[in-house]
Amino acid sequence: MEKFKFAAPCLLGIEGICADELKRLEIENVCAENGRVTFEGDMGTLARANICSRYAERIQILLAEFPAYTFDDLFEGVKKIPWENFIGEKEAFPVKGHSVNSKLTSIPACQKIIKKAAAERLSRKYHTSWLEESGSLHQIQFLIMKNQCSIMLDTSGQGLHKRGYRANAAAAPIKETLAAAMADISRVRPFSTVIDPFCGSGTILIESALKALNIAPGIKRSFAAEKWMISPSSVWSSERERALDMIRHDAEFQAFGYDIDDEAIELTLENAKKAGVEKRIHVQKRDIKDFDEAHERAAVICNPPYGERLLDMEQARELYKIMGEKFVKRDGWSYSIISPDDNFENIFGRQADKRRKLYNGMIKCQVYMYFKK
Repeated sequence: MEKFKFAAPCLLGIEGICADELKRLEIENVCAENGRVTFEGDMGTLARANICSRYAERIQILLAEFPAYTFDDLFEGVKKIPWENFIGEKEAFPVKGHSVNSKLTSIPACQKIIKKAAAERLSRKYHTSWLEESGSLHQIQFLIMKNQCSIMLDTSGQGLHKRGYRANAAAAPIKETLAAAMADISRVRPFSTVIDPFCGSGTILIESALKALNIAPGIKRSFAAEKWMISPSSVWSSERERALDMIRHDAEFQAFGYDIDDEAIELTLENAKKAGVEKRIHVQKRDIKDFDEAHERAAVICNPPYGERLLDMEQARELYKIMGEKFVKRDGWSYSIISPDDNFENIFGRQADKRRKLYNGMIKCQVYMYFKK
C-alpha cells in the first residue's frame, strides 16, 4: 500500500501529547512541531489516526512544501503535485487556507492561484476542459508561513473534536480535544474517579471516560476520506474492528459531575448516553459551595466559568476563592483547573504544583495543577 506523509494540526500546547498518542497507535516517524504533528503511513494509518486520535483537530495528507514568495512560485509549486493520484475526474476540490507573516497576503488570491494550478493539471491528465466537481469532497488546504507553503488534503471532513455526542452544549463549552488533553495531563486511568464541579454539557467527564475505557473518539462518526476512490472501505472497517477490540470493558472508572443549571445536568446525561458512557457518569445539581466528597482518591478536572467583562471576571474570582477553600490537600487527590486569569493562584490561595499553558480556542489559558499534600 502506498505511503504518505501526514500532518495533524492540534491546539497549541498539546503537540507533545498528540505525538505520544500517535506513537502508542504504532504510527511511524512521528514528529511534534509548532501547532501540528507530522507522521507517515498508508491508508490504514490514515483511518487509524482519524478514528483514534483524541487530540488532533484533523488529519491531512501533506502533499508538498516549498517556498512561495510570488504567485508564480505558488502556481508552479501546486501544479507539480500529482493531483490525479488523489482526485478523480468528477470529484470536488475546493481550496481554503491561511497566510501568516508572508509576502502573499491575499487569501482569496492564493485560493484562486491554487485552484487554477490544480485544475490545470487535472484537466490535462483527464483530457477535458471541464471539471464538473460533482463527486466526493477533497478539501485542499494551504498554509503559507514565513513564505514557506504547505499544501494539504483534508481527510477528516468535520473537525475531529466533533465526536458526535455533543449536538447541543451549555454556555461557553470546552472543546472536546482540550478536555481530552486535560484528562491526559491529569493522568486519568482505567481505575480513576473523576469529578467536575462545573460539568456544563459534560465534555470533561465524557472525554475522561472515553480515555479511561480506551474508546476511540471517532468510532461512531464518518470521515471525508471514506468516500474517496483511493480509500478502500475494508481499511476503515478493519480499523473500526481494531478499535472495538481495544475497549477496556473491565475498567473501574467512574465520574461525578455537578452544576447549578438543570439544563446542564440534562445535557450531560444526554451527551453521555450518546457517547455510550452513561453508566460511568453520575450527575447532580449542586453548588460549588457544597462541594464535599468522600472518595478515597479522585481527580478533580474543571473549566470554571469566566468572562472578559468586569462583572463576569468578578464573579469568576469569587468562584476561585470558594474553590481554594473547598479543594483541600488530600492524599490521592489532584485538582486540574483551566483559567485565563493570570492572577488565579493568588485568588485561589496557593501556588500550583505545576502549570501548563494551553489554548481554549483563541484564549490563552493555564492549567493549574495541585497534587502535593
